Amino acid sequence: MLTIPTQDRLRALGLTAMAEEWLRQQRDPALAPLAFDERLGLLVDAEWIARENRRFSRRLQEAHLRIPATPEGIDYTVPRQWNATVVRQLAQALWVGQHQTVLITGPTGVGKSFLVCALGHAACRRNFRVRYYRLPRLLADGVVAKHEGTWFRWLSQLARYDLLILDDWAVHPLTTEESRDLLEILDDRYQVRATAIASQVPTDRWHEWFPDPTVADAVLDRVIHHAYQVPILGESMRKILPTASDSAITEPTSTGT
Repeated sequence: MLTIPTQDRLRALGLTAMAEEWLRQQRDPALAPLAFDERLGLLVDAEWIARENRRFSRRLQEAHLRIPATPEGIDYTVPRQWNATVVRQLAQALWVGQHQTVLITGPTGVGKSFLVCALGHAACRRNFRVRYYRLPRLLADGVVAKHEGTWFRWLSQLARYDLLILDDWAVHPLTTEESRDLLEILDDRYQVRATAIASQVPTDRWHEWFPDPTVADAVLDRVIHHAYQVPILGESMRKILPTASDSAITEPTSTGT
């Protein structure tokens, strides 16, 4: 049997995983009794799984998630006074495809950044394009885009992400120009893309964060209404979780807000 030429041709066609599976089948006598269709199915499955894994890796790299969090790493045993049922539903990432908004609020250290990154990871698994930003960095990048004359192209790129994650919302005061830029960004996403926001500030205080009440009304009208709200209360995770030298931990103690 011309094993090597067949393997070379599969590689030349870009079917690397299929080529490896083909070679494995030739070396494994236990697979010899399988019918042609069964062996072909194994070849196709190997290639499909490899491509899905590469696609997921690209999505995860593009997301720039601040924390390597996963849905499985969310610790539901720590008392945080949240709606665990809602969190589990959000971890399935169906809301991303429905172009909805998630608002996560709570004091420093309760795991907001971990949770929002875990939701981003779940969205990457479903092959959604995700982009994480700390809000101050997002606004700073917007200023650079304006100076370079690429503002509208930058806005267009942001609008193409299926999920935009904005962490550290309302941490620093907004200027009038920044608030208008934020309105532009969120208006592009309203009802056509998903957005997740994490903030130390409760939603009922967001309006006062904006220097212009009219812009505040416009932004919050697009963000708060019909959003999933996940308020988190409790002790800082940095206090109650074991240190890195102890047994395995789920949520990091050194990162997250």
